[in-house]
Amino acid sequence: MPGSQWPWWRTTEHDRMVLPWFILIHLTAVVGLVLFPLPGWPIFLGALGLSWLGGLGTTVCYHRALAHRALRLQPWVCAILTFFAVFNGSGVPVNWVANHRTHHALADTAEDVSSPVWHGFWWAHLRWLWQAEAPSVAKYCPELDRPWYRVWGPLQVPILALSFLVGLSFGFCAFFWLGAIRLVFSLHAQCFVNSVCHSEAGVPMGEDSSRNVRWLALMHLFQGENWHRNHHARPGLARLGRTWRQPDLGYAAICVLEKIGLAGDVRRARAPDSAS
Repeated sequence: MPGSQWPWWRTTEHDRMVLPWFILIHLTAVVGLVLFPLPGWPIFLGALGLSWLGGLGTTVCYHRALAHRALRLQPWVCAILTFFAVFNGSGVPVNWVANHRTHHALADTAEDVSSPVWHGFWWAHLRWLWQAEAPSVAKYCPELDRPWYRVWGPLQVPILALSFLVGLSFGFCAFFWLGAIRLVFSLHAQCFVNSVCHSEAGVPMGEDSSRNVRWLALMHLFQGENWHRNHHARPGLARLGRTWRQPDLGYAAICVLEKIGLAGDVRRARAPDSAS
């Protein structure tokens, strides 16, 4: 990746605001943790709830439904989940899906934009988000290149402003915890999938580096994204955790949506899988 040779502060033309945004939320989160290290249960649970909804938007809508077509969502359900994904800092669906499909197409090669094996942990964890060139939407997700999905581009800034400021009406403690602290937590939870979940020890260069990371389940609020080796083995399935020992609340949410008629065409394994 040419950008991996740049100084860390250099940004690409299309992602100039990503680094300032990351600096803003990290500095604000540090101030918040110093001033209000213990927010109290109502604010803590509020922040956790917003993170959970945002994570659900990313894993169910962006990842499983849009990127891999592992299920079909009713349009208004897709819109609601997209709102919470954007609100949680996951970006807009067109860019997310294009990046993710590029990752699968080029996984564990030098062209894999978020590979820690080829480009280092720091690059894979964060830097590529503001230093890598944007993938081709026309090549990787042409079906999303239409107004229904493009509209989230101009909406992203006001939604993120709302996300950052949402707690202010409940006091300064809520401002920090419902805003920047939650956003930083959610950011790194997602970034660990690119960095930690692609650092299997002893794997030769160019071979599958993905791995399941059990401790990361807590950061993902048990929604299943940490079972990343499972996902790379069978990326088209709606379920990421293969057994009850691998909790996957994202899949549980899909089952509920399917039961009430808000999701369909759920792709499942034809036979039970075994997993370590």
